Amino acid sequence: MKQQTKIITLDNGYHLWTHTSGEGKINLLALHGGPGGTHEYWENTADELKKQGLDVAVTYYDQLGSWYSDTPDFSDPKIADKYLTYDYFVDEVEEVRQKLGLDNFYLIGQSWGGVLVQLYAQRYGEHLKGAIISSMVDDIDDYTAHLDEIREKEFAPDELDFMKKCEANNDYDNARYQADVDKLNKGYIDRKQPSKLDHLVDVSNPDIYHKFQGDNEFVITGKLGEWHNTDHLKENHVPTLVTYGEHESMPVATGKRMAKMIPNAKFVSTPNAGHHHMIDNAPVYYDHLATFMREVENDTFNK
Repeated sequence: MKQQTKIITLDNGYHLWTHTSGEGKINLLALHGGPGGTHEYWENTADELKKQGLDVAVTYYDQLGSWYSDTPDFSDPKIADKYLTYDYFVDEVEEVRQKLGLDNFYLIGQSWGGVLVQLYAQRYGEHLKGAIISSMVDDIDDYTAHLDEIREKEFAPDELDFMKKCEANNDYDNARYQADVDKLNKGYIDRKQPSKLDHLVDVSNPDIYHKFQGDNEFVITGKLGEWHNTDHLKENHVPTLVTYGEHESMPVATGKRMAKMIPNAKFVSTPNAGHHHMIDNAPVYYDHLATFMREVENDTFNK
């Protein structure tokens, strides 16, 4: 299988690490989550799609500030204000597309990457053949309400009160609190254990993550607390797949509603899987992706 790593220089002078695996007439650009996460759960995507009988050139990259790519000094407020915005990251996708020479391609984004897919399809949809929103809501209020339901289900009232007290006091480093978060992660984020994403060091960028998300996947204290895109879903006119894990942090009901509101979309879920369902249950996840792309290629999607 063809492999190619390319470092691209953005117009702002920073460098991004990109990698392409596989080859074929179909091109898929994959966006990681976090924000401030890494590309790594896309590393075997071309292999998994080939198992489904589809030859796809899969390109993924680390966004600005993430792992292999350049990291600006986000401690400088001027730099943080310039780059830690929705507009910057969606325009970065478009610049990556241009510099890699992609067009008439598929775009997939996981979690935070699913935010970028929604915005990209609305702003630059003329370049897309299809869009895949993997585990992301259109309105953050649905997510936070679901997080409350998850926590009430998983913890006794006194433990839930303890967690809320830690959060109110910004005591996120508390060992007992982090043990509770770890329990939630193993139930709803990485159900397949040990996690395939573990490293000897933390490879995520906390500056970006905290700016948009917060301390962990189960609290929202950053910019994502203002994420409300429902009214703009109708502006996405490309074939779209909305895919969620059956047991994840995002509410499945929201994914189904999004698929009804996007003009040409379908919802699928991956059983026995959490937020990273491409890892938890790869055969089903990639069967959904391959079926979607095959139907778009054959002009039979949603027909």
